[in-house]
Order: sequence, then structure tokens, then C-alpha cells
Amino acid sequence: MRQEAMRVLAHEKIADAIFELKLKGGMVNEITEPGQFVHIRVGGGAQTVAPLLRRPISICSADPSSEIMTLIYRSGGLGTGLLSQAVVGEKVDVLGPLGHGFPIDAVPAGGKALVIGGGVGVPPLYGLSQALTAQGVQVTHVLGFRSAKDVFYQDAFEKLGRTIVMTEDGTCGQKGRVTDVLNTVDFDVAYSCGPTPMLKALEREITEKPLFVSLEQRMGCGIGACMACVTHTTDPGDSKGYRRVCCDGPVFKAREVELC
Repeated sequence: MRQEAMRVLAHEKIADAIFELKLKGGMVNEITEPGQFVHIRVGGGAQTVAPLLRRPISICSADPSSEIMTLIYRSGGLGTGLLSQAVVGEKVDVLGPLGHGFPIDAVPAGGKALVIGGGVGVPPLYGLSQALTAQGVQVTHVLGFRSAKDVFYQDAFEKLGRTIVMTEDGTCGQKGRVTDVLNTVDFDVAYSCGPTPMLKALEREITEKPLFVSLEQRMGCGIGACMACVTHTTDPGDSKGYRRVCCDGPVFKAREVELC
């Protein structure tokens, strides 16, 4: 983990309120697992009012050879609104990489993985799919969005494997929710990231095969000190009784922790 002023190489809006941010810096070489995240300080400079807390953003993909990290986030509040104003050449204060990501070795050699994402939970699954396919795993993606205006990275995922897009209103792909097509996919291990109701539904549906879920949680420090992102474990025999999403996660085995 390090704190670094990373340079903005590219920054563009790719869907409704969704931005793709490319940063360059040595931190990229320290990323060890898909599904880790960074904590970004926003505002400063000429800003008279800026959030005190950093904003956690999942790492979409990383290329150590070029030291380029890609982040995708939704601009929906003061912090991310300020971040959306960052311009090419500007430096962004980044702390990371943080957390534990997806275990790609959970898939048997030559096996099949199911990758399920919802909304802004989709980005870290792209780097996961890249890592899995590089190991010869056959990956199927199921990506859920509210509407066609919210869809992003469909073409990028399709280059890595079969991709099923679901929208709630049917304006892109199939109409429905990600759980509607689970019985059409053969897989050995499933991975998911997205809103809590979606993760809860997946935990109910996928019980016979391994499932790993990445939690979206509000955070304070991002390093496990403030205890703001604590969630309880489900095992009554667990001596600790809780996990910190920022450092024990954000990825957990399904049903290991309570989804609140």
C-alpha cells in the first residue's frame, strides 16, 4: 500500500453519470488481485469546500507494463462530482491498493466461471475476467443494469467470453434481473459484485457451488482502523464475530458475513 499522486491520462463519460478514469503511477505494480480498490482524495486546490474523507473506488483493470490503472465510477454526490471534473495531466491523490480481491485459483484448471455484476459493481469484474481467461478459464458474464443508458463495457466483456446483458426495462439485452438466467449457464465457481439486494438473491440461488461476493460499503479510513465498515459474521462460533470490509474484504465467501 502506498499514497501516490497519480497522473490522469484519460477521463471520459461512458454512460449515464458513469466515468472511466485512467491513472498512471507506480502503485499499479503493487496490485496483486482483481477486486482490490483504491481510496481517492477529491477536491483541494482552489476548491473552497471539499469532502474530508477519501472515496473508495474499485480497480477495473491494471497494466503493470504501462503502469496504467483504469477506474470506473458513478458521479452521484459531492465527492464523485468533484472527481468527475479532473482533467488530463492533473494529479490525483490515491491511497492503495487496498483490500483482498477475488481468488482466481478457486476455479479448477480448465474450468468454467460465472461472473455476475450489477451497475457500478461491474467494473472490478472486468479485471477479474481478464485474469481468469489468462489462466484458460472459460468465463460467462451476466451484467445487470437499469436501462440502456446505464450500460457500459459490454463490448469489452464480449471479447473475453459469452456476455448476457440484463436491463430492468428491457431497453438493452434481455428484460429482467441477473438471477433470471442463472439456469442457462454451466459453471464451477461464481463471482459477483453489485448492490446488496442482488447479492442476497444470488446467495439464495447459488448454494451448490462456490460463490464469492464483493461488498459495496461506505468506508472511513479504508485501512481497518476506524471500524466504519464492519459487518457481522454469520457463524455463531466465530470468535471475532465481525469483519472489516475494507481490509478483510471487500470480497468474501458467500454467506460468510451478513449482507445489510
